[in-house]
Amino acid sequence: MQKGKLNLQKEKVDQISKLATPKSDTEIRQVWRHLRKNRMAMLGLAILFLFLITSIFAPFLTPHDPIKLDLVNAMQTPSSENLMGTDWQGRDVFSRILYGGRISLAIGFITVFIGLGVGIPVGTLSGYFGGKFDLFIQRLIDIMLAFPGILLAIVVVAILGVGVEQVMVAVGISTIPIYTRLVRGSVLSVKEEGYIKAARGLGIGDLRIILRHVLPNCLGPIIVMSTFRIATSILWAAGLGFLGLGAQPPDPEWGAMLSRGREYMRAAPYLTTFPGMAIFFMVLGFNLIGDGLRDALDPRSRLYR
Repeated sequence: MQKGKLNLQKEKVDQISKLATPKSDTEIRQVWRHLRKNRMAMLGLAILFLFLITSIFAPFLTPHDPIKLDLVNAMQTPSSENLMGTDWQGRDVFSRILYGGRISLAIGFITVFIGLGVGIPVGTLSGYFGGKFDLFIQRLIDIMLAFPGILLAIVVVAILGVGVEQVMVAVGISTIPIYTRLVRGSVLSVKEEGYIKAARGLGIGDLRIILRHVLPNCLGPIIVMSTFRIATSILWAAGLGFLGLGAQPPDPEWGAMLSRGREYMRAAPYLTTFPGMAIFFMVLGFNLIGDGLRDALDPRSRLYR
């Protein structure tokens, strides 16, 4: 009898937790409805959709090989044959922009996955259990945050070597302290909720509380931060490529294209204009979506819409 009553109380705690968790179908539909009303967020979504489609179907959108040399047609201005002209080695700039989108999107998403993969468990354990473990982790995070993110990425690249994979790891490591702090703060807030205390009082294990009650209620800030961090990662990767620490020739990476194109800015300004515009619009798209998600996931902002 007492065991059945205890199970009934645990079910009630689960129901209360689900009500506070923005993961139900109704809540997702509400978020999408508010996001859809945000014109700037829809603009950002359209920009990213365009980049995604053109990157995936790049081989079908351009007949030119992005790394094949054609010195006879070097430094050709934009035309119907070469929509964005050709570079100093005769390579089609439009093709390199499309294929470069693959590299930038891969860097953006993989670096965020690295940050999430380490930052979420570490931040959750640090915020939930506290104590000496929390103190040690936060001092370690303080040390990492003492370095500017791009400088920390440069240090990691200097240790690992240059290349796209190394840039992904370097930028991913630089995002770990940001996610750790964000998740820890969210967990500290959620674990003081009444249903968490009730779950503890009913003898529910810490692992179940974390997985079923704590983490689901921390997803909103994590999702919003991830969109902004993808944009920042793309920007940092382009910066490392510009410095020669990222993708190496002949890979069509936008930062590297900017770096080499600046040598011909007077004779062929399009060599820097188009890669710069690609970086600008992709970062803008993610930032616009991040702003829209932040408003859509915040219940307080919905009251004024």
